[in-house]
Amino acid sequence: MFLQNYTKEFSYNLKLSFPIILGLLGHTLVGMIDNIMVGKLDPTNLAAVSLGNSFIFIAMSIGIGFSAAITPVVAEAHSKIHDKDLMKSFVNGFILCLFLGCFLYGAILLFKPLLNVLDQPQNVVELAIPYLDIVALSLIPLLMFQALKQFSDGLSLTANSMYATILANVVNVIINYVLIFGEFGFPQMGIIGAAIGTLVSRIIMFIFLFFLLYKRDVIRKYILYIFKFIIDTEMIKKIISLGFPTSLQMLFEVGIFTAAIWLSGLLGEITQAANQIVLNISSMTFMIASGLSVSAAIRAGNQKGLNNYNELKRISLSILLLGIIFAMVFSLLIFFFRSALPYIYIDISDSLNYDKNLEIVSKAATLFIVVSLFQLFDSAQVIILGTLRGMQDVIIPTVIVFIAYWVVGFPVSYYYGDISQYKEIGIWFGLLCGLLFSSVFLYLRFIYLTNRMIKNAK
Repeated sequence: MFLQNYTKEFSYNLKLSFPIILGLLGHTLVGMIDNIMVGKLDPTNLAAVSLGNSFIFIAMSIGIGFSAAITPVVAEAHSKIHDKDLMKSFVNGFILCLFLGCFLYGAILLFKPLLNVLDQPQNVVELAIPYLDIVALSLIPLLMFQALKQFSDGLSLTANSMYATILANVVNVIINYVLIFGEFGFPQMGIIGAAIGTLVSRIIMFIFLFFLLYKRDVIRKYILYIFKFIIDTEMIKKIISLGFPTSLQMLFEVGIFTAAIWLSGLLGEITQAANQIVLNISSMTFMIASGLSVSAAIRAGNQKGLNNYNELKRISLSILLLGIIFAMVFSLLIFFFRSALPYIYIDISDSLNYDKNLEIVSKAATLFIVVSLFQLFDSAQVIILGTLRGMQDVIIPTVIVFIAYWVVGFPVSYYYGDISQYKEIGIWFGLLCGLLFSSVFLYLRFIYLTNRMIKNAK
């Protein structure tokens, strides 16, 4: 009976989360498709995409983290039936995302020369720079899409963005196949073709979602307000006050995984390619937890708007339990299939790079052991972060995340990855330590806040 209080929410949680998860997987799948197709060229090209995407992932974490602030604001206004606040949150959220996308594009171009001073293999850097130039531009339509998506999610209309990301991935696969390998009379462009596929697919993703939402009568009036460019300073401040710490949370987490890519690059392109394979698979499982995290933010925001704190705690714990179950399943799958997973990315029939590819497979299989261990902690911490965001508690969680990754995790990664004999395994051990610290202290923060809310409401 005790567990039933939580498991009875599984059905609705999954119904709400499933489209969000598919949408988030779509974002990751764009990069995964690039990696799989580029990996068929050679390890150097795969390492170049890994290095270029390390910059993109940092920018994406800032942008997507910031846009996530729109959802709890919308969810709270929706539960209170505040139509005017809904309009303000959408329009001003869209304006902020548009400007942020342009800013991040400019920032990547400005900091691009850092690639030459990170002590990465020069042949990898030369391939990564033109790839980065094109993919960076895709951040603008991506964040415009995110503004639409987060608003729609806040209204619990989560399927719309799922359809858009499915279409984007189909477009990406087609363009990648044609341009990377030079099929159907098109020039063989290698990783530049992959970059073009990413850019075009994200533009189409935004346009398609815009028209999907425009067709819905309940949302059309909000969509039309975009063109009036009505700025509300109070709503701008509210979104920034939630969005800035949230973007920092994602930046701190993605930043340490990016640091892992750079540290692995110091160990050579073989280690960097193996690291990219492992990071790509772990990113896919992370998106399941991230989808549940968005649902946690929506449902916590709704219950906060209704001042129903007992339900807020119960529903949030039910989502956390569901995430832990998924994490345990993925942990077992990754552990038992750790030797087979690298072959998704590697062309073992490539006789020219046969020895390199076998070494990549061996290193990746070893790293998957560590990845299988941190599934539980990674899932728990991101779901709790979503719940706290829905409760509009972002400052203390940001501090916890910073300490977890950069005071605990990174020093361990650096010591065991660069100084000790553990090398790439040591890098991922540091990530495991950071995730463990984050999940424990975020959970304690959640319990403290919900208990205080319940007590004060009596």
